[in-house]
Amino acid sequence: MIDRGVASVALVSAFARDGAVVVRGALSVEQLKLAEAGINAALADPSPLAITASRDDDPGSFVEDFRNWQRVEPIRVLALDAGLGALAATLMGSSTARLYHDHVLVKEPGTRQRTPWHQDQPYYDVDGAQTVSFWIPIDPVPADGSLEIVAGSHDGTWYTPRAFADEAAKWFPEGQLAELPDIDGDPEAHRVLRWALEPGDLVAFSMLAIHGAPGFVGPGRRRVLSLRYVGDDVVHAPRPWRTSPPFPELASDSGAGAGERALPAGAPLDHPLFPLVHPPARS
Repeated sequence: MIDRGVASVALVSAFARDGAVVVRGALSVEQLKLAEAGINAALADPSPLAITASRDDDPGSFVEDFRNWQRVEPIRVLALDAGLGALAATLMGSSTARLYHDHVLVKEPGTRQRTPWHQDQPYYDVDGAQTVSFWIPIDPVPADGSLEIVAGSHDGTWYTPRAFADEAAKWFPEGQLAELPDIDGDPEAHRVLRWALEPGDLVAFSMLAIHGAPGFVGPGRRRVLSLRYVGDDVVHAPRPWRTSPPFPELASDSGAGAGERALPAGAPLDHPLFPLVHPPARS
């Protein structure tokens, strides 16, 4: 297992250059058990944000769920792990790392549904460059069923976010942002990163990196927990539409209760919804 608190210079340089790296053996057996327990708990008791992203005629199934760390204890423990927070901060080049949210992604064997090319950040309610997502599989993932990332696509360009089912622009209006390049139609113009992964490995990628994933033939399931972190320069960017995932607690008219409060535009994510993971709190 690597020293997650001090990622190698080569790893940090590759992340800065490509917007994505694979970190082999990043998680311990105990951390993997937490990830598996958290995913299984979310599947057994889905949150109101859970969706089935695959079509009804798909012989497999692609299930997603979001923002479970506050109600699923194993996800909370893993998401707030100081070692993962230190790795996130190091890769981002940030003095701090805050948890932004968690995301469960499960593809059953035989799933045909492809996750289309997209960036994550345009679906969110944050601005800033210091971001990282950890894509943590708890099952072996062959390269032809793994996450795919366009190297260097985190260069600051924002592309129009579209609904996966019908490609509708339900977030930024048509024409406000650039359109995604035709990655499949011009493969020689794009360097696509993909790795065969074993339990314990993780892929770290910028929230502006263009990525997608094929369907999953198998064998077995492809269970993944994604943990998303933000750094020093990330601020709240309220949107007039429902973000994915949504954070209605941050709205000024939300009637925030105990431990909740509105977060103005441009404010750092200093809020109970986004706990500070690195540096760890002093006891």
